[in-house]
Amino acid sequence: MNTNNTLRSLRYTFDLSDSKMIEIFALGGQTVTREQVSQWLKKDDHPDFKLLTDTQLSIFLNGFITKFRGKKDGLVPEPEKFITNNIIIKKIKIALSLQSDDMKDILNLANMTISDHELSAFFRKPDHKNYRECKDQILRCFLKGLQLKHRPKDPIEHDW
Repeated sequence: MNTNNTLRSLRYTFDLSDSKMIEIFALGGQTVTREQVSQWLKKDDHPDFKLLTDTQLSIFLNGFITKFRGKKDGLVPEPEKFITNNIIIKKIKIALSLQSDDMKDILNLANMTISDHELSAFFRKPDHKNYRECKDQILRCFLKGLQLKHRPKDPIEHDW
């Protein structure tokens, strides 16, 4: 899934202003400008659109974890250079302190049913025999379910 779509979805779901987005990036260890945030949030076909790199999304998600869970002792985690849907869903799970049942409930809000075994496979190491790649459809449903949970009276349909 496009990194910009993930950023847009989280911004909308948690009603994050530009200043909050800048603050979250700072918590992840990167200083960004309002202009950069604006460019990342634009539609893909807009002339001012800029692609959010995997590393930048990883930095944002690390800051998102810090924002919701508090600062952990020690260094800021090193951002991933390549981010997968599995990493995205794992970081959101950590940030929101979600348990398996919470995640299944969120997916159910988006009309997706998943077993405990399927869900736990997303959080295994890639070399584990039961590891499963989180497909775009599952991440989309998870983000849509989060939106329905946190903004139930204001659902919008995304074009992704």
